Amino acid sequence: MAKRVVVLGAGVGGLTTAHELAERGYEVTVFERMNAFGGKARSIPKPDSGIDQRQDLPGEHGFRFFPGFYRHVIDTMQRIPFHETRTVDDNLVPATQSMLARFGKPPLVGLVGFPRTWAEWKTFFHQFTESNGVSLAENLHFLRCLVVMATSCLERVHKEYEWIAYWDFIGAPQRSVQYQHLLGEGLTRSLVAMKAETSSTRTIATIFCQMIYPMLNPFRNDDQLLCAPTDIVWIFPWVSLLMTMGVQYRLGTLVTAFEAYPDRARLRSITIQENGKTVVLTDGRDFDYAVSAIPVDGMNTILGTPAGKAFLGRAPGLDQLSNLETSWMNGVQFYLKEDIPLVHGHILYVDTPWALTAISQAQFWDQFELTTSGNGEVRGLLSVDVSEWSVPGVLIKKPACDCTHEEIATEVWEQLKLSHNVGGQIVLPDTMPDYFMDNCINQKRVDAYAGSDLCSSKNPFGDHVSLEPLFINTVGSYHFRPNADFGFENFFLASDYVRTYTNLATMEAANEAARRAVNALLEHDHSSAPRAGVWPLDQPWYVRPWQAVDAWRYRRGLPALLSTPEMRRTSGGAPPGVDKADSAKTAAAG
Repeated sequence: MAKRVVVLGAGVGGLTTAHELAERGYEVTVFERMNAFGGKARSIPKPDSGIDQRQDLPGEHGFRFFPGFYRHVIDTMQRIPFHETRTVDDNLVPATQSMLARFGKPPLVGLVGFPRTWAEWKTFFHQFTESNGVSLAENLHFLRCLVVMATSCLERVHKEYEWIAYWDFIGAPQRSVQYQHLLGEGLTRSLVAMKAETSSTRTIATIFCQMIYPMLNPFRNDDQLLCAPTDIVWIFPWVSLLMTMGVQYRLGTLVTAFEAYPDRARLRSITIQENGKTVVLTDGRDFDYAVSAIPVDGMNTILGTPAGKAFLGRAPGLDQLSNLETSWMNGVQFYLKEDIPLVHGHILYVDTPWALTAISQAQFWDQFELTTSGNGEVRGLLSVDVSEWSVPGVLIKKPACDCTHEEIATEVWEQLKLSHNVGGQIVLPDTMPDYFMDNCINQKRVDAYAGSDLCSSKNPFGDHVSLEPLFINTVGSYHFRPNADFGFENFFLASDYVRTYTNLATMEAANEAARRAVNALLEHDHSSAPRAGVWPLDQPWYVRPWQAVDAWRYRRGLPALLSTPEMRRTSGGAPPGVDKADSAKTAAAG
């Protein structure tokens, strides 16, 4: 008989787990606390906005972004049918440009891939002749830092750079305010709400390099987006495929407790709330294996209860989860009566106090007609993410976390206007259009998991809360993160905080974590089924010889080639008290 697996969470990690296990003949049931699929990758339509039998206006939790180094997610998408002759992967379309928008200055437009046409070559040369306000010497210094990142061996990256703040690595404290603002804070906070002052250089350096490498390859796209709302062209086809494979779903079910056997590292039961009732799922009766794709904030809430603390006594692999940090990065959608494309790709608003990033969606949604939704008059959609919630705005002098939805939208629109309406040119109208704020923001203190406060001491945001914060990679945080196989016989982890090659809270990391969990389950089950593919990050041929030279230097205690005095001062690996052997093992693991 097929072994029964319960998967906790229906985000990318949970759906990937269900997909891989169902393909290998396991009987899978997915439990999800929301009445929706996709987790942070889902679409969020504006409720009750459709009239005259039209569908509700589309919205996204945050704009979708599929950079060129994504491999695990793309492999999954290629296995999801879409219509008769296509797969979900065929719904990806390339973006060709990016924009740095600034207050009171013309925006800087650049390419995100290798130039292929004469127009793109002109854009390519133009972006290097435009001034970003940083001196030539400081631009060259930053370029030197990028080269050091790319040519450092993996051992150095894992054992040294994990313990260096990116802010210090690039020498930001010793350089101009403009350098700090643009190349330190601006570029970093676009990576999933991370702050340069506290972010691990290991994460930032790795991801920056992975985003640059495809730009140097004329046969790869560095930036792809979906051709319609995410649910329509990815999540719903995925869920439908899994249903045909026998996967069952139980939505609106809240996990509240785990129980371990008293004498072995094995999950005994899972307690859930379903339809107002308490249900206990028991090992051997209801499941043979369990996989948790619950995000780190949810896991910490569950493990913070008395029952959770008792469970932690049998699960030492999870006892450092409370040291991991989260931040907010949530979206607001603006519905325009006339489309304003702005740029053919993503926009980073480097001067905005709320760290805005955005994309004009309609130009990419060639498989979705906006006039079929809402009142039929919407022709443009500007999808904006807010990544800084703790500083005052320019119009509304309050932090975003203390604002109502209306105040957040008003302030965001003001910051967008200050970035685009420059030099007498009116790009965005003065009157704010219709909007929709991500509905997991600005909730009262109601715990989504087990009756206690979701706001941790590291996120003291008054009476407001984000029900879906993001895990962020702070200095040394890799040491606190568990493996997908954390030491239990029948319980595994498949969320983006798991140790992975990707090492950044993304769809790609969640997908990779799920594959690691599936492979661990197959090992424990002594299954002969093929293992799910897990691939390390690509290291192009032109950096490998330099990395080999750096490996030779690292083993002899020498600094990286071209390293700056700031890098040498902050290098040294894990601090006293940290298990060096564990750091070495986790370096090999991902």
